[in-house]
Amino acid sequence: MQQSELREPRRIIVTGGAGFIGSNFVHHWCNQYPGDRLIVLDALTYAGNRHNLSSLDGHTNLRFVQGDICDRLLIDALLQEEAIDMVVHFAAESHVDRSILGPGAFVQTNVVGTFTLLEAFRQHWNQAGQPTNYRFHHVSTDEVYGSLGPDDPAFSETTPYAPNSPYSASKAGSDHLVRAYYHTYGLPTLMTNCSNNYGPYHFPEKLIPLMGINILMGKPLPVYGDGQNVRDWLYVGDHCSAIDAVIHRGTVGETYNIGGNNEVKNIDLVHLLCDLMDELAPALPVRPSRDLITFVKDRPGHDRRYAIDATKIKTELGWTPAVTVEEGLRRTVQWYLTHQDWWQPLLSQEYQEYYRKVYA
Repeated sequence: MQQSELREPRRIIVTGGAGFIGSNFVHHWCNQYPGDRLIVLDALTYAGNRHNLSSLDGHTNLRFVQGDICDRLLIDALLQEEAIDMVVHFAAESHVDRSILGPGAFVQTNVVGTFTLLEAFRQHWNQAGQPTNYRFHHVSTDEVYGSLGPDDPAFSETTPYAPNSPYSASKAGSDHLVRAYYHTYGLPTLMTNCSNNYGPYHFPEKLIPLMGINILMGKPLPVYGDGQNVRDWLYVGDHCSAIDAVIHRGTVGETYNIGGNNEVKNIDLVHLLCDLMDELAPALPVRPSRDLITFVKDRPGHDRRYAIDATKIKTELGWTPAVTVEEGLRRTVQWYLTHQDWWQPLLSQEYQEYYRKVYA
C-alpha cells in the first residue's frame, strides 16, 4: 500500500515552490501523495524559475500562482478559496553574499513575509474552528546558530541563536515569530533548520553549481579566504524526505534539525567537484580542473564552521540521510551536465554584474 493511501488528502500552499529546495519538495510531494492539492506560490524573483516545475504541468492537483508572500489579500484569498489546511513555507531570500550587498529585501521577505503568512493562516485556522490537523511548517537554516570552532559540538535544537549575517539574522527573526505564534496563539507550527543543501535546480550563484559551471566554461573557481570553512552538506532529496517525516510524525510546536552527516571543508568540496568534472565532463577547456582554483578575499562575517546534530529527528522520527556527499555530488554533476538548457539562460547580464561585485 502506498503512503498516499494511508492518509486523508491534504490541501497545501507551498511558498517558494519554484525555487531550489521548494521545487524539489513539490516534485517529491507530487510523487508521494498525488491525491493532495498543491498550490505553489512563488514571486519568481531571480532565483525562482517556473521551468523547475515544467515536468509537472500536467498534474491535475497542482496549481501555480505567481505572487508575493507579503501580499495579505492574495494569501487570504488562496487560503479561503482552496480550503488550505497546511502551509509549507520555503519562500526566502537566501544567499549570504546578496544579503551583504542589499539587506533590505531579506528583512522584507524573510521577516515581514513570514509574519504575513502567520497572521493570515492564524485567521484562517480560527475561522475554521482551530482544526487539530492544520499545520504551518516553517523551513529555516542552521546559519541562525552562528559559527562553530573546530572542536565545538554540533548545533542542536537548543543551541542559542547567534546569527552573523543579514541573511541569518532575518531567518532568525522569522524563526522567533513562528515560535511565538505557537506559544502565544497555539497555532499548530512545525519548524526545521537544515544544513547546506545541494542538488538539481540550484541557482548558479551557490557554491556547487557555481564551481561546476565555471569548470565547464574554463573560468576561475573563486574560493573564499583559505578554503578551510566547514559546512555540513545535505542532498536536497534527503531534505525533502526529512520534511515529509516531520509533517507526518513531528510534534506540533517542535523544531527539528536536519543534517547530512557530511562535514566537508570548502576547499575539499571544490577538489571533489573538480575530480568529478574531470571524470564526467568531456572536452573541458582546462584540465585538470583544479588548475582553475583561485583564492579570493574572504567575505565579511564568514562563519567558520556549521555542523548539525540530527539526533532528535533520528530518535523521535526515525529519519536519517540516505545519500553520501560523494554520491550526491555525482548525481548533481550529472544533472547539470545533462541540463545545460536549464542553467545557461540564468547567466544573465544581471547575474554577471552581481558575480563581478562579489568576486572582484
